[in-house]
Amino acid sequence: MKRSKINEVLKNGKINDRILVKAWVRAFRSNRFIQLNDGSCIQNLQAVIDFEKWEEASLKKITTASSISIEGVLVESQGAGQALELLVEKWELLGEAPVDEVQKTILQPKKHSLEFLREQAHLRFRTSTFSAVFRIRHGLAFAIHQFFNEKGFFYLHTPIITGSDAEGAGEMFHVTNFDLEAVPKNKEGKVCFEDDFFGKSVNLTVSGQLEAELGAFGLGQVYTFGPTFRAENSNTSRHLAEFWMIEPEVAFNDLNDNMDLAEEMLQYLCQYILDNYKEDLKFLHERDAQEQLSKPTNERNELGLIERLEFVTKNEFKRITYTEAIDVLMNSNHYKKKKFKYNVEWGTDLQSEHERYLVEKEYKKPVIITNYPVSFKAFYMRKDDNCTADRQTVAAMDILFPGIGEMVGGSQREERLDILKQKLKDFNIHEEELWWYLETRKFGTVPHAGFGLGFERMVMFVTGMTNIRDVIPFPRTPKNAEF
Repeated sequence: MKRSKINEVLKNGKINDRILVKAWVRAFRSNRFIQLNDGSCIQNLQAVIDFEKWEEASLKKITTASSISIEGVLVESQGAGQALELLVEKWELLGEAPVDEVQKTILQPKKHSLEFLREQAHLRFRTSTFSAVFRIRHGLAFAIHQFFNEKGFFYLHTPIITGSDAEGAGEMFHVTNFDLEAVPKNKEGKVCFEDDFFGKSVNLTVSGQLEAELGAFGLGQVYTFGPTFRAENSNTSRHLAEFWMIEPEVAFNDLNDNMDLAEEMLQYLCQYILDNYKEDLKFLHERDAQEQLSKPTNERNELGLIERLEFVTKNEFKRITYTEAIDVLMNSNHYKKKKFKYNVEWGTDLQSEHERYLVEKEYKKPVIITNYPVSFKAFYMRKDDNCTADRQTVAAMDILFPGIGEMVGGSQREERLDILKQKLKDFNIHEEELWWYLETRKFGTVPHAGFGLGFERMVMFVTGMTNIRDVIPFPRTPKNAEF
């Protein structure tokens, strides 16, 4: 008999259907009721076994976390919580799980802290919370590809190993083929990178953007979706050393086109999860509601998880300039009563508390802030035409969401060769390092724009998880590369 998945049984099963399921045991109550889950959905399938038909010794092997194959008939459930249950006719234990061993793990049926769950990341996929999180992570990844495919974009695989630092931050993981016990050095004591595998110093990428721009100059519109790396020694709930980025680049787009594309994409992703992951989302919504109760009143989200997604899908994003945002913040009662932890003034970067105030208190909708000061934005962002001597700005944009702050960062790119060369000098970047990037501005340069979406940050928003380590299967952080 062909195996049926539990999600198919619960969705399409009928009374008297004979089925075969294979799953893990979530619970075995009264030597009669077996709760089964195979990972295909959040719900369990209840199997009912007549313990008088089998030896007690064999039944004792059916323990929490063991795996089992069951053949039987679907009948109307006599208990609450499910319409159907499986009446067991045949069963086979596939894998034992000794009770004393299970008690040492997160598989024991009780509430565990997220910190403990991270220590056993190899097992946390079996829990309700993390199975829901990672099914939704899959859904978001699929929706991203579907969105861009429907828009006529081409998926570009940009290099993981690169000689450029797109962000100019210098926080990179170096890649080498040298024997680290005998690294060759020259007379000045510097590493002879010309003897290394690639003949130069290379690192793991922090962004695929620069290479994506090259693709856009020939294919028109491309996007990347791949792993990126940052050697930032930061042990916070919002930082990873390895994370995934979505970065579209579009030739002939300006800043307004860029905002339109990003807003449409974010609304598409949220709506896709609302439409296709109702049960997982309902579970996480209820979990989030309980988590909010444990927080101080001033730190709680005013909206529930599902309401936060609808906050994105049902509202047109508010668009303001950085200068307008500073004016709003400085004129707010929050600022006048000194409730902001960080200072507000033109020329400083906005902090999360400022971003959340604009979204949650001032406009009550997602906000796009544009035209930031050049001083804290990347070299590739286009210098605004209407700059004044004391206020130099670039055609940048950040999209702000409730509860999380910045979700997307992007800009119109600097397409003018002379200005781009000057910006490289301003950022102390040697032209020879990016000669190939500069050449795209020599042969038919065009206005173009793009943005970056941190995938894990999007998963955090959609699932309600508050630590980025809980939305990636195996987090890589300082002093931690387990599994």
